[in-house]
Amino acid sequence: MVRFIPRLMAPAAVLLACGLAYGQGIDPDILKAQAGTYLVAPEDGASGCRLTLETGEAIGGYSVSGQASCIKPLPALAEAYSWNFDGNGGVILIDATRKVLARFVENEGSPMKTEDGAPLLLIAAPDGVDHLPSVASLAGIWTMQRPNGERLCGVTLNGRVDAEGNAPLSLSGDCAANVARLKLAVWHIEGFGLTLMSLDGSSLGFDMRADGNFDKSKEEGGKPLSLVRR
Repeated sequence: MVRFIPRLMAPAAVLLACGLAYGQGIDPDILKAQAGTYLVAPEDGASGCRLTLETGEAIGGYSVSGQASCIKPLPALAEAYSWNFDGNGGVILIDATRKVLARFVENEGSPMKTEDGAPLLLIAAPDGVDHLPSVASLAGIWTMQRPNGERLCGVTLNGRVDAEGNAPLSLSGDCAANVARLKLAVWHIEGFGLTLMSLDGSSLGFDMRADGNFDKSKEEGGKPLSLVRR
């Protein structure tokens, strides 16, 4: 299953960071790998804000910028003054008094996410996007096509989610043979990654574009392919 995921530390880097308490020096390569601009947004698809985790030192850790973008959607995070590693491979946002405002826990292969209350994700996002896609927002009719517009299949994404977070999908009766033989039957959204799956293990992963449509993940290989909402 291929998903659009944020920049994450390599396993060796995680082990090193886990042994460090707040305020201790972090290996510059680990710090640089985690630094960058992220979308912080509710998992349910509500609007979020963009924060930049910087490498300059600040009270409690390292400097943060972009807090003003959080004033309306996530006002508590507008008070973020710094960020740091939490000692367990995750990331925390801290105010000027060193109070932890949000703790993002690392999930292997998935975006960092808070565990208390309504989940917030810390994730790299396409430019101009201020919220995560949700099952409800993606349910509907899509066209699977080549970049030149050649139609390969119609795909209807159903919004009924099961206990594993998957929802049914159906394909049109005129799909190209290379699509029909995948026997795609369910779909799953995680972060900005959309995965279409069969019941026997086949899958096709897509990453969301800034316009809300999807392109086949580069990790999939093969010819370019897009999912475009009808």
